[in-house]
Amino acid sequence: MFLRIDKLPVQLPASPEVDPIAARNVQELLGGRFGEMSTIMNYTFQSFNMRGRDKIKPYYSLISNIAAEEGGHIEIVSAAINSLLNGPRVDFDDTEDPLGAPWKDLPGGTFGGHYIAAAQTALPVDSRGMPWTGDYVFSSGNLILDLLHNFFLENGARTQKLRVYNMTDNPAARTMLGYLFVRGGVHAMAYARALETLTGVKMSEMLPIPNIGNSVFPEARAFMEQGSHLKLYRFSPNDYRDAATIWSGTAPAAYTEGLGGSDQFEFVDAPPAGGDLAHLAGIASSFTPNYAPEEIMEIATKLYKKAKDL
Repeated sequence: MFLRIDKLPVQLPASPEVDPIAARNVQELLGGRFGEMSTIMNYTFQSFNMRGRDKIKPYYSLISNIAAEEGGHIEIVSAAINSLLNGPRVDFDDTEDPLGAPWKDLPGGTFGGHYIAAAQTALPVDSRGMPWTGDYVFSSGNLILDLLHNFFLENGARTQKLRVYNMTDNPAARTMLGYLFVRGGVHAMAYARALETLTGVKMSEMLPIPNIGNSVFPEARAFMEQGSHLKLYRFSPNDYRDAATIWSGTAPAAYTEGLGGSDQFEFVDAPPAGGDLAHLAGIASSFTPNYAPEEIMEIATKLYKKAKDL
């Protein structure tokens, strides 16, 4: 079963402007081969399908727990895309007349699906508009092979995040990317350490891939200074505690990157505190939540008042 917390993993700044080109590029990090939909579905199906998990439970717990965190990563990438597509708008926008073709001058490279199919919000597609596919899921049943695949997947994802970082200076996108540089680094290190316990091969000495430290990027460094790179969170009220047997001890010097402070891995017995969800205001030209939303708002208000009385 899954529990859901109505927060983002961290607070994101609002995009200062509508930025559909950045939104299209960030889509790769959601629905691409190395996107967050791939990470969550790979780890989830590996956990569903793991044989003998009572005998190899620390590895089962590690993969299951990281899968749960990836749910928040889907949400934060989607939130960044939504911010890029909506800008700082907070109130219902009825300034665009549908009869005036308000979208005819969108910049070249805009992904039309954002406007046609999704009312200026995220979609489960890559930057080309190709839908995410279950063909991206690898669940071999061999623990070492699955962990090796996961290590590769996290580093492939990091490479693409670094490239998207180079394509935008939008603070909504870059804050999201900085956070995922750090958290993806945790997951890559966790899979490396799991492989080391099984094989003796020092996978962690290969990190970071590509060979540029997260602390180079100010948005990532801010999260590292909070110790996020050392923390593996537990996303369950009662389960997955034995993942701590893998995520413990001293971090390699290259991983802490001379930040000072602690160099000890920390298994946190709770999810992160999180940040507020962004408010997506209605847009009349997208007919969302409806062209004239007053009746829907009236019904919703009645339902809300009824719920408070329960």
